[in-house]
Amino acid sequence: MSYMEQYRYWCEDEYFDDSTKAELKALEGNDAEIKERFYKDLEFGTGGLRGVIGAGTNRMNIYTVRRATQGLANYITRMNAKDKGVAIAYDSRRMSPQFADEAALCLAANGIKAYVFESLRPTPELSFALRTLGCTAGIVVTASHNPPEYNGYKVYWEDGAQITSPRDTDIIGEVAAVADYNEVKTMSKEEAIADKLYNVIGKEIDDKYMVELKKQIIHPEIIKAVADSIKIVYTPFHGTGNLPVRRILSELGFKHVYVVPEQELPDPEFTTLEYPNPEDPKAFTLALKLAKEKDADIVLATDPDADRLGIYAKDSATGEYIPFTGNMSGMLIAEYILRERKEMGTLPANGALIKTIVTTNLADAITKAYGIKLIEVLTGFKYIGEQIKYFEQNHDYEYVFGLEESYGCLAGTHARDKDAVVAVMCLCEVAAWCKYNNITVWDQMLKIYERFGYYMEGIHTITLKGIDGAQQIKDMMEKLRNNPPKEFDGLKVLKFRDYEKDTITDLATGEVTPTGLPKSNVLYFEIENDSWCCARPSGTEPKIKFYMGIKGDNLEDANRKLESFKDAVVKALEG
Repeated sequence: MSYMEQYRYWCEDEYFDDSTKAELKALEGNDAEIKERFYKDLEFGTGGLRGVIGAGTNRMNIYTVRRATQGLANYITRMNAKDKGVAIAYDSRRMSPQFADEAALCLAANGIKAYVFESLRPTPELSFALRTLGCTAGIVVTASHNPPEYNGYKVYWEDGAQITSPRDTDIIGEVAAVADYNEVKTMSKEEAIADKLYNVIGKEIDDKYMVELKKQIIHPEIIKAVADSIKIVYTPFHGTGNLPVRRILSELGFKHVYVVPEQELPDPEFTTLEYPNPEDPKAFTLALKLAKEKDADIVLATDPDADRLGIYAKDSATGEYIPFTGNMSGMLIAEYILRERKEMGTLPANGALIKTIVTTNLADAITKAYGIKLIEVLTGFKYIGEQIKYFEQNHDYEYVFGLEESYGCLAGTHARDKDAVVAVMCLCEVAAWCKYNNITVWDQMLKIYERFGYYMEGIHTITLKGIDGAQQIKDMMEKLRNNPPKEFDGLKVLKFRDYEKDTITDLATGEVTPTGLPKSNVLYFEIENDSWCCARPSGTEPKIKFYMGIKGDNLEDANRKLESFKDAVVKALEG
């Protein structure tokens, strides 16, 4: 059907409810908006669904959620895996509880048990819960850090990680095969409960989750020693982190944890924030105000589904609070774990740290110094979770830590996705260790740079919305792929990786070797002087991102080189 035929079908077919029809009929005459809503189906990609809430095939609504769940149910049935059920969690966004129930009732109508959290929970707790309950799969209803008009739907498999190849493409195929919305099954909640196909989970999983988190603490005695003096400011950004973060810090003995009152409670409109993203400095405005009032040592923020952590820490020289990138906070935690476990003799000889290809090369230097294996994977924490599964299957490496540049990391294997709750806990232990040794967290970051090298990273993002935007992003990638730059900012490109073609081309010799990673629409430039640049279209947003990294002689030099390098990348795109 054409987009206009789809529009008429949704306006007239009895399957769609009256409120949906009223919303759509109000668009009559607005051809551009109708086309945007119906020119395609909301794509069920390798991470699931994500889009603007509203009526239409290209929007997040109860019908697109049901359709996606029917495809998942068909796949589970085909795999003869119906008996173990599916765990479902959701965040504080608009329609999240409704979408969770719609998914549960579609599963129930297909004879698959659904285990739904009683109220909002962090994404990593879903990863933990589905493994604890022995489920076949898991669903999280969240749009993470996106603006309030968005929501999303992520699928996990029995190992606790988001779906990866080839399972992701198989499920995508099943979702695409659901061509008629009338094919989608559902049932009443009352009937599903009566048939024991809709089950509520809550405190029992919370308690087990807390037990697992505490296993990652290395020096409880240091936390106890500074509990009366260390001060922590925390904001959950109106999301799921509030209760679990406060609980874990309280149970560990931290006595002075100040939660930003304006951002404590769930708010689907995120009215105190322009953008609920810990990468955005403006999002810390209220937290920094409270930190100055309380003279806090560190300032922490988790995104709405509590899988990403942002931090500020006080500079002892100026008294100002310094923002940390995801690379910085991740490596701060990682270096502490490696150092302390090595000193205690508990660092495994076959230990491994996993990072994504766009994460800092500081990880390379630190893992080399501590003698553990570094493994690189494609962008997306699901590939880190996948490696943990391989370690358990092959018994070759023992997982120590994993991180990605976008403010996500994981200590422990209780979850198979990034976990901001455990990250908060670990960061607070690092802060306690620093307090105990009369330095600040920023002082410790500088010590790490001084010892291992001044690595600095940046990102340039181009947002191109709609049909034309998607084509522009495609054209940009093809231009870089077919005519890759030979240098950036006067630095030679040494090797060019095309993950879509599975090739690494040595520009000096012309030798071509495989990347060794799954195919993905990503281009990576290895550049002299330990520099690099990577181009990657976002899988969840209408954006193309250019990641980059350099190494400087000191902090000022590194920052100067990064700005110059970023300018050169932008010019290369415009040329």
